[in-house]
Amino acid sequence: MLTIGLVLEGKSRKEAAESCGMDRQTLRDWVIRYNADGVAGLSDRVPPGPAFRLTPEQLAELSEIVEAGPDPAVDQVVRWRRMDLRRVIRERYGVEFHERTVGKLLHRMGFARLSVRPKHPKADPAAQAEWGKKLRPARAGRPAGERPRQTDRGLVCR
Repeated sequence: MLTIGLVLEGKSRKEAAESCGMDRQTLRDWVIRYNADGVAGLSDRVPPGPAFRLTPEQLAELSEIVEAGPDPAVDQVVRWRRMDLRRVIRERYGVEFHERTVGKLLHRMGFARLSVRPKHPKADPAAQAEWGKKLRPARAGRPAGERPRQTDRGLVCR
């Protein structure tokens, strides 16, 4: 602001820049911004960045696709992965995304990454339930909330 004020008072740009410890080119850029937008033009601006490549309608449609889940006959997968959704986006909308970008896109749409607990294909649920019953200790007649007593050797007895 001081440098702009010096220029407005009639000092040369070189003198104004040197008095405030800046380069003449920087002052030139600031003068251009001041002339275009006034004092508000001197504040830092956020660069615009690239435009998003999917429209809001396409995002809504993609959200419905993810919510509905894949059709194994058509999509040839039983659950959506980022690489599968990447392929769907490329085929439907003609837009190429990296897998990580698809993950960011899903996060922005409110989806969380869920991982199912692995299950062995030959697992027997009845045998697992029986095994779980065997592992639970019996209360051995102790009232609820009572702690086991300690013997003098540090062993726990019921």
